Amino acid sequence: MSVNSIFRVPVLTGRVWKVWRRNKDVFMKTYKVNFIPPFIEPLLYLFALGFGLGLYVGGFDGISYAAYIAPALIAISSMYSAFFECTYASYVRMYYQKTFDAIITTPLTIDEVIGGELLWGATKSMINCSIILLVISIFGLTDLRWAILTIPFSFLSGILFSALAMCFTAIVPSIDAFNYPAYLLITPMFLFSGTFFPITTLPTAVRIIAEALLPLTHVVRILRGLTLGNVGWEMLYSLIWIIVVSMALFILSINLMRKRLII
Repeated sequence: MSVNSIFRVPVLTGRVWKVWRRNKDVFMKTYKVNFIPPFIEPLLYLFALGFGLGLYVGGFDGISYAAYIAPALIAISSMYSAFFECTYASYVRMYYQKTFDAIITTPLTIDEVIGGELLWGATKSMINCSIILLVISIFGLTDLRWAILTIPFSFLSGILFSALAMCFTAIVPSIDAFNYPAYLLITPMFLFSGTFFPITTLPTAVRIIAEALLPLTHVVRILRGLTLGNVGWEMLYSLIWIIVVSMALFILSINLMRKRLII
């Protein structure tokens, strides 16, 4: 596969939303089950870490530990919901259910099918993040003047993690191979992206890697600033980083998936 074909700009039309709507309809058939985990999970983290461990940690930057990790919970949910939707769920639709094959027999193109998958992954991110924002707001851990912006931002971060996930979906030999990116990429981001402690406490080399290569670092920085109402210029750098990397991964993932589906 040539470099030009890998970074060829995909041709997308409004038909991508037909794929999005198909996934939304399936999601809504089991909406009660789908809404429970993103509501319960942040409560467990808040009580166990924020209010439990937080009694011993104290806090960072003049805020309680519960308030410190609350925006990280939103970021983590954005990562997990989008990543697993566009790895395991997309792989099942592609390989086992043959949904992609069926859709491609209609006027929709491969680009539009994958584009719709990515948009749905971003939507799942936004849905879950909105639920978590509601939960942490109940406990008074947000500045609602800025926190509302976390909802549209979670769609952008969802695009980032969905596209990253789809790149792996395009190259894995089997569904079991998703264990590698899950444990070697997602878990390190979960731990070392400023989620539960500042990355400034990490060794210099690790901190540089976190800043340069781990998307969750930039997502956490922006969400923490918005949620706590502490908006600064460093968030602009992270926003630019996210936009540029999201665009690159979006294009790359569609082209890689086209190669896989055509072959």
